[in-house]
Amino acid sequence: MDSQTITYILTTGIITAVGGFAVGFFLMKSMQRKKLQSLLQKAKDDAEVIKKEKILQAKERFLQLKAEHNKKVQEKNQQINLQESKLRQKEQQIQQWRDEARKTEAKAQKLIKDYEERLEILEVKREELEKTHRSQVLQLETIAGLSAEEAKAQLVDALQQEAKSEAMAQVQEILEEAKINANKEAKRVIIQSIQRLGTETAIENAITVFNIESDDIKGRIIGREGRNIRALEAATGVEIIIDDTPEAIVLSCFDPIRREIARLALHQLVSDGRIHPARVEEVVAKVTRQIDEEVLEIGKRTAIDLGVHGLHPELMRYVGRMRYRSSYGQNLLQHSREVANLCAIMASELGLNPKIAKRAGLLHDIGKVPDGETELPHAIFGMKLAEKFKEKPDVCNAIGAHHDEVEMTSLYAPIVQVCDAISGARPGARREITESYIKRIKELERLAMEYPGVIKSYAIQAGRELRVLVESDRVSDEASDKLAFEISQKIQTEMSYPGQVRVTVIREKRSVAVAK
Repeated sequence: MDSQTITYILTTGIITAVGGFAVGFFLMKSMQRKKLQSLLQKAKDDAEVIKKEKILQAKERFLQLKAEHNKKVQEKNQQINLQESKLRQKEQQIQQWRDEARKTEAKAQKLIKDYEERLEILEVKREELEKTHRSQVLQLETIAGLSAEEAKAQLVDALQQEAKSEAMAQVQEILEEAKINANKEAKRVIIQSIQRLGTETAIENAITVFNIESDDIKGRIIGREGRNIRALEAATGVEIIIDDTPEAIVLSCFDPIRREIARLALHQLVSDGRIHPARVEEVVAKVTRQIDEEVLEIGKRTAIDLGVHGLHPELMRYVGRMRYRSSYGQNLLQHSREVANLCAIMASELGLNPKIAKRAGLLHDIGKVPDGETELPHAIFGMKLAEKFKEKPDVCNAIGAHHDEVEMTSLYAPIVQVCDAISGARPGARREITESYIKRIKELERLAMEYPGVIKSYAIQAGRELRVLVESDRVSDEASDKLAFEISQKIQTEMSYPGQVRVTVIREKRSVAVAK
């Protein structure tokens, strides 16, 4: 084989190899391009899905914000409508006052005109009467042979004697009438004065803490899978809270007798050591019977100690239940005994029957210890209980009226009302959470400081009065009246408070000069 043939063959092989490589390269590039296109399409699809999700989320957020905004706008509109209705009522009342003032002014003008006309007529008649009187005096002096001065002296002596006798008779009648009405009027004045006493607001206990020796007992009380604690809660109706508090278990229930039953039952179970559902039910039933007997015994002993006789056994049971009830942190039975004694003392001072007053004072809060649920106020419910068990009408009325739910029909009702206030308001009888009290006082002072021209504000008398000091050059006398009214209305609409709050705006002008 010659050199040309070899060169041809080599050249042909190289060309073939290069062509195959080029074809493979182009095929590989085509496959990569298709793969890239598919990835790009997938990315576009994913981006479109994410875009749609984000749009939906944005729409939902927008609708949520819109709903919240509409709710706030609706609340603001309700507040504005309430304020507008109050303002309309005030405007109507002011307009009525203006109309009445115009009518009164017109009547006054007419009366003045009539008075002036009658005065002119009387002046004319007076002149005529004087002329007639002078002529008659001259005639009488001629007939009687006495001068006018002598006749006057005799007449004055006679009138003085007659006036003295009539005055003595009237004085005697007045003294007798005063003796009859003095006691009644004095009682009325005393009762009106002592009714001004008030009570404070406080909280009420709803839990009992049961102390244990060690935290190991908590596991035994809970039992396997919580069966012991469930049985105890079902038997007593009390929620038993076992948490990380060391050596303590909390018994929570609105009914203090249930809490007491649960406490005593838990004490017996822990002391005995045998804690299982059957034993729990047995101990709870036993403790319940003991509490019922103890309640009745407490009621009987209280009635005997106070000298209240003939009390129905059911009423004695209600009195005994007060032992386990607290009112604003004050034991209800001790409060009722205190009110009963105060009522007896006050009734004796006023000349009333102390036994009836003591009976009404003891029973005035029996509506606070009902056997079941009731929607009636405790004063009304207590009055109905007293009527049911044939108590006297004066006692029933005193029970129902001691919070002004019904009209007072006897003097015993205000006595019970006042003695209830005295027992609750005396120092140390009741308590109030210090934090809530301070917060209410600060809120009261802050509310007044929002108005322009106010320098300082002081809440005094436990928040019953708010004194506001204003700048004399910025707030006039008329504006101070308006400011006091606006602050009182704002307190009334924005705050919760017991009783009433007096707002006093103080405006003082001081002029100071120094002599050198």
